[in-house]
Amino acid sequence: MRSHEVDYKIIGHDMQMVEVELDPGETVIAEAGAMNYMTGGIEFETKMGDGSDPEQGFFSKLFSAGKRMMTGESLFMTHFTNSGHGKEQVSFAAPYPGSIVPVDLANQGGTIICQKDSFLAAAMGTRISVEFNRRLGSGFFGGEGFVLQKLEGDGMAFIHACGTVVEKRLNNETLRLDTGCLVAFTPSISYEIEMVKGIRSMFFGGEGMFLATLRGTGTVWIQSLPFSRLADRILAHAPKQNGGVEVGED
Repeated sequence: MRSHEVDYKIIGHDMQMVEVELDPGETVIAEAGAMNYMTGGIEFETKMGDGSDPEQGFFSKLFSAGKRMMTGESLFMTHFTNSGHGKEQVSFAAPYPGSIVPVDLANQGGTIICQKDSFLAAAMGTRISVEFNRRLGSGFFGGEGFVLQKLEGDGMAFIHACGTVVEKRLNNETLRLDTGCLVAFTPSISYEIEMVKGIRSMFFGGEGMFLATLRGTGTVWIQSLPFSRLADRILAHAPKQNGGVEVGED
């Protein structure tokens, strides 16, 4: 199924949203709860599956949705369709501060692999499935674990990340980065985890014991601030109660 051709614009800087413009009859799919606002001609329906295979039976849809639940996502997806006679808009916002990255899948060979919680929305016809990491070390020590998301199609997809996002093009090169900073990559890139060399670097370098190593030719998207690191900082500086009793209380 060919993906619908949708127009879009990214709004904002640190806490972005993407506004998708739909022609009559066009549809965009999104994670449940991602919608921010929509104009009057948009109708939405919650469905099981991404709708990329209209002939798919109920049990096949249930199986595909069950695999999506392994990534921590909802069993259902929301389909937003322009049922009016002119152009209509619907917008989606990321669940935490950061950047929304528009990816034209046709320009990336039709497939990208990304973090299990990074998918936000995509043009109808995009297939959202899971990708199992076959390397044991990457599964245990990588920021993404064993289960990744795979986006396939020939239209626009939108992924979100925490902080600033850098897109790097590798040409038969090697790139090493913090495991939590990896957002997405094309299938032509090999991904594995390597242990940091040296006892002092491992325990006192502040960079962790493992680094993600990517090799090959393709595209890699990197985030400046993994959400887990942001959450740790917030918890570390959150006010703490002293035995449940406020200071100054008799």
